[in-house]
Amino acid sequence: MKKITAPTPPPQTFRRLLPPPPRWRKDLAGVLIPEDRLARRVRQLAASIQHDYRQHEPVLVALLSGTVMFLADVIRHLELPLRLDFLSVSSYGASTTSGELVFSKELRLDIQGKDVLVVEDILDTGRTLTAVLEKLRAQRPRQLRVCVLLDKPARRQVPVTAHYTGFRIPDYFVVGYGLDFAERYRNLPFIGVLKPELYGADPQKK
Repeated sequence: MKKITAPTPPPQTFRRLLPPPPRWRKDLAGVLIPEDRLARRVRQLAASIQHDYRQHEPVLVALLSGTVMFLADVIRHLELPLRLDFLSVSSYGASTTSGELVFSKELRLDIQGKDVLVVEDILDTGRTLTAVLEKLRAQRPRQLRVCVLLDKPARRQVPVTAHYTGFRIPDYFVVGYGLDFAERYRNLPFIGVLKPELYGADPQKK
């Protein structure tokens, strides 16, 4: 019998910016992904995860702190037993320059022999995710997969890909839906593009 799989729709790409809400016009160049499209895409990703792990009990490992909103929306659509743990990796401070990676929070759960799904907000250079995957592989999980909300391939320095991807985006400096600049803007319900004068760089660079 042919195995039936639930295909994950390909990542969506958005380039045209929508006008930001009046409250945020002085900070944002525009809205890249509005709230309704985020919600719809999260449901699609959750459906694929639900299908792929329907006979397993995955351990979701979320990277703090940018994944908080994305993670919460994904897991509320999952109707399967799962466990949840967190890693914290620092690579960005108040500036836009990537520095040395530091793990400031370790896993609490034992993942040896488990099916592990890493949940990340954005995949850009690939340095952070590569370090995380190396660390997790050393703990010998049975399976290791990655789910990212945003993929920014123009920034890639290390060849790494995700198994589940929400949106493929241009090389914009994005904030909102958990993503921040200097710990601000995480509470925005959409993905916005920060004005370049606020971070002192080219308008399309993060």
